[in-house]
Amino acid sequence: MKKVTSVTVWNDSAGVRISVTYSVVDPVTRKVTADNIRENYVLSDPAETETATALTALAQSIVNGAEA
Repeated sequence: MKKVTSVTVWNDSAGVRISVTYSVVDPVTRKVTADNIRENYVLSDPAETETATALTALAQSIVNGAEA
């Protein structure tokens, strides 16, 4: 099974990108068999882009709230 350990979303010239880092865990032994695997994708589906934009907006609101 794959366990997501990190997600990064950003905008660049290609559009909205997402980077996902994950570990592979053996479902029987529950031991990590691969670690820190990273894959990058350009989001092309409008619903995916909207979700990523909403996540970025949430992060911005958290940061803005921390300034108060």
